[in-house]
Amino acid sequence: MPLPEQLKLVQGLMEKGDPRAEKIYQSIGVCFGYAVAHFAEFYDFKNMLVLGRVTTGRGGDIILHQAREVLKVEFPELASRIAFQVPDEKDKRHGQAVAAASLPAT
Repeated sequence: MPLPEQLKLVQGLMEKGDPRAEKIYQSIGVCFGYAVAHFAEFYDFKNMLVLGRVTTGRGGDIILHQAREVLKVEFPELASRIAFQVPDEKDKRHGQAVAAASLPAT
């Protein structure tokens, strides 16, 4: 099954309250929290724009909650410094296309 269809399936399961889907989003959030901390080793930033269809709905809320928890527990100095900026649902879905369109041609 292609990745976009896998995401749609997990989102559908999440809407139905399937605990397996919630665990997937929790895992993504933990990984995202550690990734943000890793990025902070190389870049000095205060805001992180969070985009993409995976952040849509309740699953996105879980991802951000878990990421914030990782930062709070493991990297408290970053947790107090970094804020996640989350656009509305329409802008989230278009964000990746906008980012891709802005990349230079090679």
